Amino acid sequence: MLSSSSATIVAATLPAVRAAAVDISTTFYAGMFAEHPALLDLFNRGNQANGDQQRALAGAVIAYAESLLDGVDVDPVVRRIAHKHASLGIRPEQYTIVGRHLLSAVARVLGPAVTPAVETAWDEVFWLFAVRLIAAETRLSQQQGVDPAQPLEPWRVVGKYAEAHDAVSLLLAPESGGVPEHRPGQYVTVAVDLPGAGRQARQYTISHGPGHSALRITVRPVRGTPDGLVSGHIADRLTVGDTVAVSRPFGDLTLDDDMTPVLLVSAGIGITPMAAMIEHIAKEQPLRPVVAVHAEREPGRHALHGHMVRHGARLHSFEHIRYYEYEAGPNARAGLVRPDEVPIPAGASAYLCGPLPFMRDVRASLLRRGMPAERVNFEVFGADLWSTDADRLPSGDQAPVG
Repeated sequence: MLSSSSATIVAATLPAVRAAAVDISTTFYAGMFAEHPALLDLFNRGNQANGDQQRALAGAVIAYAESLLDGVDVDPVVRRIAHKHASLGIRPEQYTIVGRHLLSAVARVLGPAVTPAVETAWDEVFWLFAVRLIAAETRLSQQQGVDPAQPLEPWRVVGKYAEAHDAVSLLLAPESGGVPEHRPGQYVTVAVDLPGAGRQARQYTISHGPGHSALRITVRPVRGTPDGLVSGHIADRLTVGDTVAVSRPFGDLTLDDDMTPVLLVSAGIGITPMAAMIEHIAKEQPLRPVVAVHAEREPGRHALHGHMVRHGARLHSFEHIRYYEYEAGPNARAGLVRPDEVPIPAGASAYLCGPLPFMRDVRASLLRRGMPAERVNFEVFGADLWSTDADRLPSGDQAPVG
């Protein structure tokens, strides 16, 4: 718990810190990378360039400070961060570097307002957050038998094929040992060496169920300004026989083991965890009811559609609803997903994956129609700009599904 003296100071200064949070995190990253350029390999440079990483850090620290003051549950945020950090091999001693540069950034941005007492209070917030993350990350690494100093191992590309107009699937196998077990919905970190850009790592969901001799990831390269460095390299340059560095499976968007109905709602490449889940259900729980709702721009971009249809056909009860934004297909609806049309089976657990505006709208609709918040699970691809409280987020217009 936050000490009473620090709680008083944090409550008084929180509005100023919140207002300057993005400036603080931007200053923090610039200072830390200038002194420790090797840490750049741990961060998505695209998210750094567009500001998503800065906003994610600011949101996480502010949310944690608020939780210390008013008891808001931030366990889901802590779990997601811990899984990502464990997959990257973040080490406890690196938090010392982060803490020093973060407090320096607070002082630089807020100036004389940061008295020694204010600095001490926010240092306490950071270290309470850091200790909680370190404990969670240590447990996860121990469970997976991972040495954080060597989190990645060499794997070989043993298969590659087109999955849609602009998506590819890769089959990866370890160069030594067997394929580690995973739970449906988990991901692996994949690191590649990029000409002129050093090593970069990204997380990719395992897009099929457990029990295969290789792990499949399905990647849609980011095309834009800038293009996705790693996704483009994987799609355009990696070939069968190439070697990449891969982590053990991590991730907390995992399928419950009970027999309650399942609602899978995805958009774009967010279909990947749903593909793993439906395969597992078809193999292990074929009597479990499943409703799958997916949004895509057009039928030709619908990755893993055949996989969903094939495994859905093995289920006793399977409802498959598809939305195509720009053209309808056979048995598909035209336009964007209309959240209030998403069916809610009685007693169901929901799993969401897709662009943030899409998930916000769907989640808000599910909660409004009576689904308990603890039964709505989601995965964020990229920097986590999410809040656990949908009532504090404007619904907004849906973004293209991407």
